[in-house]
Amino acid sequence: MTDRELLSLAKKASMNAYVPYSRFPVGAALECEDGTVFTGCNVENAALGSTICAERTACCKAVSEGHRSFKRVAIYADSENWPTPCGACRQFLYEFAPDMEILCSKAGDRYVSYKLSALMPHAFNY
Repeated sequence: MTDRELLSLAKKASMNAYVPYSRFPVGAALECEDGTVFTGCNVENAALGSTICAERTACCKAVSEGHRSFKRVAIYADSENWPTPCGACRQFLYEFAPDMEILCSKAGDRYVSYKLSALMPHAFNY
């Protein structure tokens, strides 16, 4: 799968976001090492701590289907800034793939690529 194809799946997933509070839809497409892709979107809740980000939604879907080895994740938000994963998502993804690639796409379909370990240089692990 190309970067653009994965990013397109993330953008499509953002259309399913439930964001009545922030009005900031985000989509993610998580590619497993075997090529399987799981998508997710952010789902907000009035109890804000119960809100789940797109990256964690995709990851939970993958794990619940028996996948544990991840290659990369594409994230899309129609914004001016690169939609990098929040701290909770960085730690959550790091649990499974510390060196996975993170593709971040914003308005205009431009994107950048990071290694998760570069975004989370001192992650908690044991």
